[in-house]
Amino acid sequence: MSKALVVVESPTKARNISSYLGPDVIVQSSMGHVRDLPQKELGVDVEDGFQPKYVTSPGKSGQVKKLREALAGADSLYLATDRDREGEAIAWHLTQLLKPKVPVRRMVFYEITRDAIRHAFENPRELDTALVDSQEARRILDRLYGYEVSPVLWKKIKTGLSAGRVQSVAVRLVVERARERIKFTRAEYWDLAGDFHPVGKPADRFEAHLASVDGRRVATGRDFTARGELKNPKRLRMDKTDAERLVADLADSAFSVTDLKQKPYKRSPSPPFRTSTLQQEASGRLRMSPSRTMRAAQQLYENGYITYMRTDSVSVSDEAIATARSLIRSSFGDRYLPSRPRVYKSRVRGAQEAHEAIRPSGMSWKTPRQVTSAIGEGDASRLYQLIWGQAVASQMKDATGESVTVTLGGVSSAGQAVEFESQGRTITFPGFLRALGSMDKAGAAKGKGGPKALPVLSNGQEVTADGLTARDHRTRPPAWYTEASLIRTLERLGVGRPSTYASIMSTIQDRGYVWSQSRALIPTFTAFAVVTLLEQSFPKLVDYQFTAKMEDDLDRIAARQEQTKPWLERFYFGPDGLQAGVETSLEKVDTRLSRKIVIGQDPDGQEIAARIGRYGPYLYWEGQTVSIPDRMPPDELTPEKALEMLAEGKSGGDRKILGTDPGSGLEVLALVGRYGPYLQLGETESGKSKPKRVSLPKGTELGGISLHEALRWLGLPRTVGVDPESGEEVVARYGRYGPYISRGKTNRTLPDVEQLFTITLEEALSVLATPYRRGGSPALRELGVDPRTEKPLELRDGRYGLYVSDGVTNASLGEKDNPDDITADRASELLERRRARGSSKKGSRSRRGR
Repeated sequence: MSKALVVVESPTKARNISSYLGPDVIVQSSMGHVRDLPQKELGVDVEDGFQPKYVTSPGKSGQVKKLREALAGADSLYLATDRDREGEAIAWHLTQLLKPKVPVRRMVFYEITRDAIRHAFENPRELDTALVDSQEARRILDRLYGYEVSPVLWKKIKTGLSAGRVQSVAVRLVVERARERIKFTRAEYWDLAGDFHPVGKPADRFEAHLASVDGRRVATGRDFTARGELKNPKRLRMDKTDAERLVADLADSAFSVTDLKQKPYKRSPSPPFRTSTLQQEASGRLRMSPSRTMRAAQQLYENGYITYMRTDSVSVSDEAIATARSLIRSSFGDRYLPSRPRVYKSRVRGAQEAHEAIRPSGMSWKTPRQVTSAIGEGDASRLYQLIWGQAVASQMKDATGESVTVTLGGVSSAGQAVEFESQGRTITFPGFLRALGSMDKAGAAKGKGGPKALPVLSNGQEVTADGLTARDHRTRPPAWYTEASLIRTLERLGVGRPSTYASIMSTIQDRGYVWSQSRALIPTFTAFAVVTLLEQSFPKLVDYQFTAKMEDDLDRIAARQEQTKPWLERFYFGPDGLQAGVETSLEKVDTRLSRKIVIGQDPDGQEIAARIGRYGPYLYWEGQTVSIPDRMPPDELTPEKALEMLAEGKSGGDRKILGTDPGSGLEVLALVGRYGPYLQLGETESGKSKPKRVSLPKGTELGGISLHEALRWLGLPRTVGVDPESGEEVVARYGRYGPYISRGKTNRTLPDVEQLFTITLEEALSVLATPYRRGGSPALRELGVDPRTEKPLELRDGRYGLYVSDGVTNASLGEKDNPDDITADRASELLERRRARGSSKKGSRSRRGR
């Protein structure tokens, strides 16, 4: 009997779909992308219509062979990859590799349920070549951007840097926020607050704050500019003396209600999630990163619990709305059900309303408890509760209540008329909040200071102050971006698309442009230098509107409203195109200026600057240098702080000029780099050979190294002599793992560093004659099974410190990872990031592009 072959991306998806299609259908997995542009070359012929040169993806040849063997026994091929741009491209590449001689059909679905899969199998469509063209245009564009711009960064700033169409704009946003914080001037202001209660009712206590004095409104944080100045001079800015004097003057004052404003309160539910809003909510409520959120969502989708998780639409099908309304009626009652279904329209640029929002799958939604029972506690079950609650709440009635603002009046002993205000809110009908339950309470708790219920009050009613307090406030600089708020901003600007945001958040951190501290995204000094160069040399490429327009153009290609080749020719060969920009930058950009970030001036007007060196940023001032810690927020490096660091550097620090080598005339530098302290002979200069460097033992204090000692170390490696039997040189060396002696290909560790300079030939030959011992360290702890690869995960201790492994890939723990608390999910996340950078066994490979 003939069989059909269905190809999907993942083994989990294949297993679940196979169970719905029966024994006459073979379901196989492609294991993701099967073809791509080559890693070691541009792979695009810009002179021949931007023709891409595709190669089989690394490690996929065996899988392609299996698919060909399966296709040999099939009478039809169904390509069931994801219903988006990337999925369409995978389907097309499969046809190019498999070269099927049987009918090819495109099978698409939004959820993995029996009905959805059967319907998709029975109602296939043709391959959407316009969508394939759009994906190909994006891939070529990103490759051109990365391969053309990244070398400029290497030559002008530092080797190994990368640029990307969306990545660079995201980094610019983070740098812009740092610039705002650097310019910010903090302002101090004071006010009063106290507890009050109606006379005779001490239990009905409520809090109020000072609003005005003698008719002048008291200044609050929003009344100040970023320079610390009042926007409106009519506002009253109180200092400590003013506030404490007023507290004393109001000690015996009487207060009464002078105004009472009541108005209805209504809060409507938000639409069901799309990709970006799911990532934002999971970040805020579940403390999950975008990449972690998408892994959990992928697990839920592939196991048939939710609809497809990469979508920019908030609309849902009529059947899904009917399911939600039925669930609301049975779970909460008719009074929570609106008379008409709610219909949502996306406000996102380029949104595809043909897609559906993220919701529970099927026509009978499983409860969060059922899903937890099936898959256990973890990210996926917690995320499902969030998705389920939002999908149900989106079809429920508004929450309603009453908002109240009360004004209390009094007169101080000095005759000043004062007013205190308090706001309260009472929810009379919870509406959709019932579906959100504890999740909404957790979200409300974050916004501390939100309106609370006030006691029943009336105009003219006397109240008593239980105690007034003077409060000190300082304006705050613009908040650092978090992953959630950066995604929100990118989406608002129209930069990138939902399917790319999670990878962008990982990329800008993995490549050293941004680091995270308590969820805040903070740019490195390297990011400052890169963004400044791009702004000066490639302003269009980091312009928000231009990048958003590129996204729109790529959507137009998908809609057959734009042709790929003419569009790429304008982008690359146009008068202001990429090629011309690269040529101009290489000629005009001053390498010294591109590596410099001005911090400010010293009291004498001399410039203090940060510079980007081969091993990281450092301060430079009047010939003196000192390294800048990797994790120093740029807004904290003030001129005063810089001078303090430079002063400390004179007596130690982590960058020191020891003197001049009498042989070469070059400066001898002592530095601390990524792998510890080291010595360097002369500065690193672009276009010249690398200066000589020698590692020092870990923990070496630079302040204790003399020029004589440094020259002794720079004399390494030291030839001890020649082995009389083999005729090979015996050399004393110092490497990453410490001191050792070598002869040809034979190496042995030396127990003492001092032996590098004192060991004799006889002693060295004795050491080399000892047997070589080798052995691997056992696993410290078993962590569970990797949900992605289904391989066992282990925590191990190696030469570079603690790491996690699945037996194939190794990944070091992060700085904030506690080995006692490391989980299988965290280990999987570390391994996935490591795989994205390239195999740890083959060495990392610098990647370019988005």
